[in-house]
Amino acid sequence: MIKIGIIGGAGYTAGELIRLLLNHPDAELVFVNSTSNAGNKLSSVHSGLIGETDMVFTDQMPFDEIDVLFFCTAHGDTRKFMESHNLPEHLKIIDLSMDYRLESEDNPFIYGLPELNRRQICKSKYVANPGCFATAIQLALLPLAKNLMLNDDVYVNAITGSTGAGVKPSATTHFSWRSDNISIYKPFTHQHLPEIKQSIKHLQSSFDSDITFIPYRGDFARGIFATVIVKNAVAIDELYRIYRDYYKEDSFVHVVDEAIDLKQVVNTNKCLLHLEKHEDRLLVVSCIDNLVKGASGTAVHNMNLLFNLKETTGLMLKPSGF
Repeated sequence: MIKIGIIGGAGYTAGELIRLLLNHPDAELVFVNSTSNAGNKLSSVHSGLIGETDMVFTDQMPFDEIDVLFFCTAHGDTRKFMESHNLPEHLKIIDLSMDYRLESEDNPFIYGLPELNRRQICKSKYVANPGCFATAIQLALLPLAKNLMLNDDVYVNAITGSTGAGVKPSATTHFSWRSDNISIYKPFTHQHLPEIKQSIKHLQSSFDSDITFIPYRGDFARGIFATVIVKNAVAIDELYRIYRDYYKEDSFVHVVDEAIDLKQVVNTNKCLLHLEKHEDRLLVVSCIDNLVKGASGTAVHNMNLLFNLKETTGLMLKPSGF
């Protein structure tokens, strides 16, 4: 069994991660650290866990008892933790914050998008989980980059559920504001753009175009629905072949002929991709669940790779339906 610890256990992402790990056949959750909730049951914060576990939050961190540590911390906190603690040499780490996603000489983490870096993840010790928007958008673009087809500007519109903003209430997450409403935020400047460009340049080093990204807040709890538009002169049948060839070894990305919708992926680790051509413009539609494929599901996928398990272990989840 893989023995697991979690730091930062009170947020939506942590709750989803706990749910997945409790149902993973090769995982044993040893501790969930949360100083503010220490002594309280996990189910007192994550009510969906009622009847599934009697575990309690702890303010302790027995690193010598675990094989892998997940960080579900606020951005900036993982780096501070790593710099202020001496962790056991054997301990593997999967960080769900954005602290180590961008490559640098002093960054020991591998960028954890399995559809891009599977082999490197399998051999690594530290993994930086991708962002949720970044996951949906990259999966729409990677086959084009692999085939050196991103030679013009890229236009992205993507809408996300309220869980993407985290568990702490704010003016734009209250139900009375979000219900029957839609709005944009961080247009052109979203924090996931640098990791998207980094991944594209790994496959197409000549990429030097703009990515115009407009994120939307949606009137629903979970999921990301993204549309990506690029200029492309290749016939649609050939583009479908290119996409299916790129993802032929990937268990969770499905390239489909028919139009797709959000309900087909909610509560699953799937990404669905659909292509359409309009004269010289290619439309790629990408759907994921922001808490699963966009966060905790990919984190468990990365854990499976780190420990040489079948990558689908514990992740064959069914969509929510209607």
